[in-house]
Formats: sequence, structure tokens, C-alpha cells
Amino acid sequence: MLRLDFKDLILFENEDYIVINKPAHVPSINERTADKSVSILRLAKEYSHDAQVAHRLDKETSGALAIAKNPEAYRHLSMQFEHREVTKRYHAVVNGVHDFDSISVFLPIAPMKDGTAVKIDRQKGKPAETVFFTLKAFRKHTLVECIPITGRMHQIRIHLQCLKAPIVCDPTYGGANVYLSELKRNFNLKKDTEELPIMQRVALHAYSLSFQLLNGEAIKVEAPYPKDFGVLVKLLEKNS
Repeated sequence: MLRLDFKDLILFENEDYIVINKPAHVPSINERTADKSVSILRLAKEYSHDAQVAHRLDKETSGALAIAKNPEAYRHLSMQFEHREVTKRYHAVVNGVHDFDSISVFLPIAPMKDGTAVKIDRQKGKPAETVFFTLKAFRKHTLVECIPITGRMHQIRIHLQCLKAPIVCDPTYGGANVYLSELKRNFNLKKDTEELPIMQRVALHAYSLSFQLLNGEAIKVEAPYPKDFGVLVKLLEKNS
């Protein structure tokens, strides 16, 4: 069982809002599982009684997540999300070398029947738009900044797949794993050991969040890379 100290996750806090750097593999809200395992919402309510998660990140995704500490703050931020006044910037490591200079993907998304993934559906899908920028190109991979204009499930992941740039370690949408042996020319694996991928989850991190506080002040909160994502980027830089 994961032990998390909520205080350690906080990037910004005032009387209305908390912005945390969500760890990977922790759900934003309570899951429908019997074991009532840890969730950000549960931890937030223990920390601040009226806390509400203002938006969600996928369980595997790390990064900036906003929590409202009272109903008025929650409403205020919900309206900003509804009117698309919140800017979310994600960083992703993708397969292949790409030069995205403000490339916009505008393709409608519909959930698959089992609800665990999505597909592009021009007839029944809901409108979805994401803008992409190349931050750094490596030998066989690219670090991409992704700005979702809408907030559909798995939107960034499927839109990158449409650009033939699936996110590393995302088998659902065609993303291949990255192994150190592929990056390092003289890599020797110990005999009888199986090499594990550098990243054990979808290589997607919510890097920053910009919104307005209740007093009208605009803030931007950046979430540093977690260890696994930072290591992957460093290894790609070093070996490209």
C-alpha cells in the first residue's frame, strides 16, 4: 500500500486552492474497488475537509492537479474550465522524430464500448482539440508539449497517435517501450536478466496549470518532472 504525505505534494496553496504534483499510479478520485485504496480526493479531504478535485488526471499521469478548498472556489474554477479559460500544458515523450510547430489536431473522440479507451469517431464523437509543440528532438524520440483545448478522456494520447507520434510506453495507442539497450551503443545486460523498459507507464506529465484565483489574480503553477520521467528525458538527451 502506497503511503503518501499529502503535504509533500503541494506546489501552491492559499485559502481557496491547492495545486499538487500528483504522483503516477494514484487515481484522482475514489475508484470503485473494494479495497478503498488511496486517492487524491481522499487525501485532500483528510487535509482540508471541504476539498474537491477540480479536474482529473488519468491514474498513470503525473503532474499539476488543482483542488478547491470550498464550494465557491470549486464553482469559480469549474466555470473557467467550462469556458476554456484554464491553460493546461502537458509534456510527453513520443516515438519517432517530429517537428510540431503549433500543430493543431481537431478530431472528435468517442469512448470504446468497455469504457477503458477511446477512438476517433467523426459521426458520434465529441469535439476534441489539442495543440502540439516540439520541445526537443532526440535520435528516435521527441519531447512534446501538448495543450488540450478540450478535456476529453485520453485526448492527448489518441491525438498523438493520429500524428503517428504515439506516447512512449502506451500500448493502448501504439506507443512502444524505450529500453536502455536501444539508446546506449555498448549496453551489456547481465546474463539471464530480463531488461525492463525505462518508463513503466505512459510517458505523460501535466507540466503546468494556469487559472484565475477568486480575487481575479492569474497564476501559473509548474510541476517538476517526477523521477521516472526526468530519468527518461536525461537518458534521451545523453544518448542522442
